[in-house]
Amino acid sequence: MNIHNTPLIRQATVTDAESLAKLINLAGEGIPDWLWTRACAEGQTPLEIGIARAKRKTGGFSYTNALVAEQKGSLVGMVLSYAITDAPTENPDDLPAPIAPFVALEKLSVNTWFINALAVFSEGQNHGIGSQLLTAAEDQARAKGFEKMSIQVYAQNVGAVRLYQRLGYVQVASDPVRLHPSPPYYTGDVLLLMKTFKSSASRTL
Repeated sequence: MNIHNTPLIRQATVTDAESLAKLINLAGEGIPDWLWTRACAEGQTPLEIGIARAKRKTGGFSYTNALVAEQKGSLVGMVLSYAITDAPTENPDDLPAPIAPFVALEKLSVNTWFINALAVFSEGQNHGIGSQLLTAAEDQARAKGFEKMSIQVYAQNVGAVRLYQRLGYVQVASDPVRLHPSPPYYTGDVLLLMKTFKSSASRTL
């Protein structure tokens, strides 16, 4: 695969579910796999749980909310995004500890277009695909009438934080990690970053 070719950014389909499950686990630093393992029935694998959830037409993790990057017929990356119009009603302290800070910060993201997950497989990394996927998600937000993006990231993920800041995202809040199933995220904070678009009037000045 020639990773230097410009990727095709397209709407995900149900046939992309396996790749979507692998990519969201990559984006989630292993937390999705940890959650799927807890949901497995006898003889079922965590990946099978993830694939089934990606195939749903509803819920945050659904192929209907995903854009994918494709090169030479191979899926290399994904951005999962959607509108947050209402605050989550769950008490973070009543949820599995690894996801508690994310839900706490989501309560601050009402009326934004939320980037739930951004991930690129190793063979496509360091070639701007993540930036192109983020731009495509921002185009979706504008088309839906949103003026603000939000995204969450571990503070230790310095490369991702640097990418988001370079693209205009600014930290607005943080919440401490309660638990993480793998290093190096045992401690530290989850950051909430936001980006506000310039209005049409601002761009004409």
